[in-house]
Amino acid sequence: IEACGGEPIQIPLINIVCRHESIDPHHIKKYEWIFITSANGVHCFFQRLKEQEQLHLLKDCRLAVVGHKTEEALKAYGFTADFIPSVYNADTMAEEFRQAFPNAKRLLLVRGNQSRPTLPREFTKHGYEFAMLEVYETMTNTEAKEALNQVLGQGKLDFITFTSPSTVQAFFELVNPKFLDEQMVYVCIGTTTQAAAEAAGCKTILIPDVFTIEGMIETMKDYISKKG
Repeated sequence: IEACGGEPIQIPLINIVCRHESIDPHHIKKYEWIFITSANGVHCFFQRLKEQEQLHLLKDCRLAVVGHKTEEALKAYGFTADFIPSVYNADTMAEEFRQAFPNAKRLLLVRGNQSRPTLPREFTKHGYEFAMLEVYETMTNTEAKEALNQVLGQGKLDFITFTSPSTVQAFFELVNPKFLDEQMVYVCIGTTTQAAAEAAGCKTILIPDVFTIEGMIETMKDYISKKG
């Protein structure tokens, strides 16, 4: 944003806390595929295995991730993704995986406590044997409430950006309704976050063609350019 001449105002609305329970090695060996749908999931999952000296358990597993940013997190641990969907959301991930690997059977879904039910629902629908492993918790950063409302009260924002459904949820938990402006432009990183923003009552929502931070920046630039 600064490189584009803008002023970023950062209000961290959520806290990510990794869970520290030990992972049963037999649990990992049971599954052919491991699905990870966020970089937070990668870091918390791999850190736990690294602490247990069990990263080697993944050498016989195939890894499916929701997008290239999540794959970049994988590469930090020396692994690469075997499957990435063309559109970075869970709905597309489930459908394209089923088409690409019709014989897959046993899947492990690594996720956070607030992950959407899309993948479990699709896995059940198509008869996969699967389990879910929660490796982190997403919590609202209540300490940000005063700073958030102070910024909104000044009324000088061009955009409010959301990078996950949980940031949308936290925003509306913390915001004072009197500071909500129906003319505000919200920028969401993808369709899943967009759906959460729409459900919360946001009117004007922009999403990028590619569901990344860089895509969000380009979307804001295009919007400003078109408005002159």
